[in-house]
Amino acid sequence: MATIVPMNRHTVRRPGQADAAHVYDLVAAYDTFTIGTPDVTPADIADELAELDTDKDAWLVEDAEGRLDGWAYAMAKGDSDHVDVEVVVRPGVGDGVSQWLWTAVLERSRELAAERGHDGATLDIGVYRADEAGQAVVTALGFEPATSFHRLGIDFEGPVEAPRPPEGVTLHTADTDEVRREAYRVQQEGFADHFGFVPLPYEEWLARRQASAATDWSQLTLARVDGEPAAMLLGTNHFVSDENRGYVLSLATLPAYRGRGLGRLLLRTAFAADAARGRRGTLLQVDANNTTPALGLYTSAGMRPVLVIDVWRRRV
Repeated sequence: MATIVPMNRHTVRRPGQADAAHVYDLVAAYDTFTIGTPDVTPADIADELAELDTDKDAWLVEDAEGRLDGWAYAMAKGDSDHVDVEVVVRPGVGDGVSQWLWTAVLERSRELAAERGHDGATLDIGVYRADEAGQAVVTALGFEPATSFHRLGIDFEGPVEAPRPPEGVTLHTADTDEVRREAYRVQQEGFADHFGFVPLPYEEWLARRQASAATDWSQLTLARVDGEPAAMLLGTNHFVSDENRGYVLSLATLPAYRGRGLGRLLLRTAFAADAARGRRGTLLQVDANNTTPALGLYTSAGMRPVLVIDVWRRRV
């Protein structure tokens, strides 16, 4: 049964997979208002809905004519106390929709933490640096800046020559379960100290990747040094349909192998592969507070800033 939201005769219901296009229209409207262009695709929204327990963790708010004016969710990260949250309200809609959704998100976040045996929840939400109104909302709710993710990009002006691996280094694509498992281990260990990282069992990591329409296992590359797994890069098709760009979802090097140029090798290899696929460039996101010199690596490889998403955090 739909719930009536105070103000403006809005109603609330739970989303389903069939609502992906409906949600996309709302998010695209918010993105366009904020940064001038949609920053998601319908497939991205479909993947997001597939990851959620939509019967408990997500909400849609519609006006009297059925227009979607609000969308929100609370997504637990494994068995940890961390919860990723999202609240999107159509520009120009009254504050009542935002207030109702935030109340629901905060309460559900507490429940998710309690279900996992924690006495509180650590909430993270990404807000575009350009969204001053969004920043004001989360500030008023008690969130504080935690880190910033910079999206970087490089454009190609023709074919890109793939680098030659140095002696002792071999590159392997994910054509076997063994390569995928080794790449997974490198990613988990390589990201262990990164902001917001929560370890996942291999089966859950694999299932998430398999469920995403953007996954293309041919874009997973594992670097071995003298036969031992050392670094990995996972590229996806997240930005292909709207921007015709490749995307580096993960780039990780085991601590023992850092400083040997493996990250640059994999990055330049990905550039060459994206150019060969006919992509006009490659994108990635990097945590500005990363303890490894990742931002410097990417800019020295020719990548330039595209936009900034600040992550705000609150404990409830």
